[in-house]
Amino acid sequence: MAPRAASPDEANIRTLVDTFYDRVREDDMLGPIFDRILAGRWDQHLPKMYDFWSNIVLGTKRFRGNVMQAHMPLQGLRGEHFNRWLYLFLDTVNHLYEPAAAAAFMTPALRIAQSLQLGLFGWDYVLPPEQQALLARLTRPAQP
Repeated sequence: MAPRAASPDEANIRTLVDTFYDRVREDDMLGPIFDRILAGRWDQHLPKMYDFWSNIVLGTKRFRGNVMQAHMPLQGLRGEHFNRWLYLFLDTVNHLYEPAAAAAFMTPALRIAQSLQLGLFGWDYVLPPEQQALLARLTRPAQP
């Protein structure tokens, strides 16, 4: 296994996205959902995700798109799908980055998942306890 990256850069963001979506495609819960939407279009989707995460962690401003609008047509999504997405993403980040660099991805990922769920399921939706615990752990102020 390659050493974990100390900081995000374009190359390791691409590795993160490729590794993560390989895992998604193999996943019993998420794979069928993504394949239904992206079959034959992965080569279009992945570069958007490189730009998205590059924008989030490096501030490149290359990403153009509306995340909420892109996810609105997806039918049958539940909190469990977001739990699984988060687990796979955070686990992939943890394996590829040192802790300080991983945090640059983890907190935004949780916030994005929260925002998508509230937008898709309504503002009275309560995040699953697993996500609440992750968000609380990652956003807790550092202890001196």
